[in-house]
Amino acid sequence: MQQSLQDKVALVTGSAHRVGKAIALALAAEGVHLGVHYSSAEAEAQETVREIKSLGVQAISFRADQADPAQVSALFDAVREAFGRLDILVNSAGMFKKTDFLELSYEEWQRVLAVNLTGPFLCSQQAARLMLAQDPPGGVIINIIDNSALQPWPGFPHHSVSKAGVLMLTRLLARRLAPAIRTNAIAPGPVLKEPGRTDESWAQVAARVPLQRNGTPEDVGRAVVYLAREDFLNGVVLNVDGGEHLTDSGSPLKPRAAG
Repeated sequence: MQQSLQDKVALVTGSAHRVGKAIALALAAEGVHLGVHYSSAEAEAQETVREIKSLGVQAISFRADQADPAQVSALFDAVREAFGRLDILVNSAGMFKKTDFLELSYEEWQRVLAVNLTGPFLCSQQAARLMLAQDPPGGVIINIIDNSALQPWPGFPHHSVSKAGVLMLTRLLARRLAPAIRTNAIAPGPVLKEPGRTDESWAQVAARVPLQRNGTPEDVGRAVVYLAREDFLNGVVLNVDGGEHLTDSGSPLKPRAAG
């Protein structure tokens, strides 16, 4: 059954720019009021808030390091104070850095796992507590992973492990929090050309995707709306990648940032 999202409240982590911003705008277009979370991109977050408000819904920015339990707790206190409830959490924020396994430092390993895996855990736990305490209880959690959760990316060991962890977190929450709260994930493929990649290289990526083209951040935004509205979907991983996940694990496809 398809649910209306009109006047629901969502918090999208990492929504100041890039894919997170596209997700926030897609929800806003459906009448959802938005909490725009950011870690350091304050100016971009304020611009995103302005764009969301132009769609006729409420929007407030919130700053927090999602790897810090105290800051995450304060973030959700602020969301509850501002909106009175939370219906949708999208865990989109994350770090993405190429490092060879043999060169990977302990500190970098810990930081990426703290942001990419501990952050979604902390946010999901706080969101679930808020969603279950409100009247009526319930909500939706959507985690943004990528294809590194499904097959290893040797140049991104800490990223791959963190996203595989979020995939398992998604499945665990889908069982633990149902029926009141549904939990699903989206695995984007080539939807945003990262800084430094040439147009020629980006075209080569598209040529290796089964659909022979790259996607856009808006594709991910529409997928989030779909998972938020369809109330019989739980524990689903929706691949928004043009079929990239079907390619051989030894494919030369290079990984891309999802957020």
